[in-house]
Amino acid sequence: MQTYTQIGLRLHDAAPGTLAERASVAKAQGFTCCHLALSKTLGKEYMQPGALTPGFARRVMDDLQGLDTAVLGCYLNLATPDMEEYRAAVKKYVAHLRFARWMNAALVGTETGDPNKEYKYDPLTSHTDAALDLFIRRLAPVVEEAEKLGTIIAIEPVFKHIVSDGRRARQVLDAIQSPNLGIIFDPVNILHESNLEDAGRIIDEAIDLLQDDVLVVHMKDYVLKDDGTMKAVAAGTGLMDYTAIGEFVAEKKPSVQITLENTTPDNAEQARRFVEELISK
Repeated sequence: MQTYTQIGLRLHDAAPGTLAERASVAKAQGFTCCHLALSKTLGKEYMQPGALTPGFARRVMDDLQGLDTAVLGCYLNLATPDMEEYRAAVKKYVAHLRFARWMNAALVGTETGDPNKEYKYDPLTSHTDAALDLFIRRLAPVVEEAEKLGTIIAIEPVFKHIVSDGRRARQVLDAIQSPNLGIIFDPVNILHESNLEDAGRIIDEAIDLLQDDVLVVHMKDYVLKDDGTMKAVAAGTGLMDYTAIGEFVAEKKPSVQITLENTTPDNAEQARRFVEELISK
């Protein structure tokens, strides 16, 4: 199957500088799309709804110099017990969804939080049915706003968050049942030092359950630190088995946008070439 896959990176992983300077570096390294987190490339003040205007969208598009925005990041904790914090987060999501339309971003991406104010993984509560039900209830109004605006919100399963694997992500999709809700799939994110022996089955299961709803793929790798915990690194520089994700992209997602994570300015181009070779096989 002929592919038209775009490969990009998180712009906050590019060489430091202005947004335009980061975009120039990314383009020079052969990237054609990006993951844009306004707070990490321009400043936390750009998370505020009032800052996200049509004029600012025009400026961002100019600064990106033709780079497509595969993901506009808005990573907040919808499961916080603090209702004031939750309501403020919803306003920020809605503002990002609207801003995504103005700047032609493909979607707004988010992770799924933890059921505490600290946004911290708790083995006793994060993976419970109660936490998942809470997240679904909290996400639903955001998806409704995406439907009104004609934009997409995509959730990213992460082991240390409420939506920790393919099964829990499928539960969210089935509960909300909206074409304006999708998946950002990062196979490394659903792995953990406690489940690495079962990594193949976990990734295969997620692909099987989520394949039709995967809108963007994130690529990175991992190594094990001296204490046995995982550390995320650039694609192709660690222990990750890419067989399943490579076949999935090549066979099922011929034109998906792939954004690299945990690269450095020194290894980003090498990681891009690694992924290009992976999917060309």
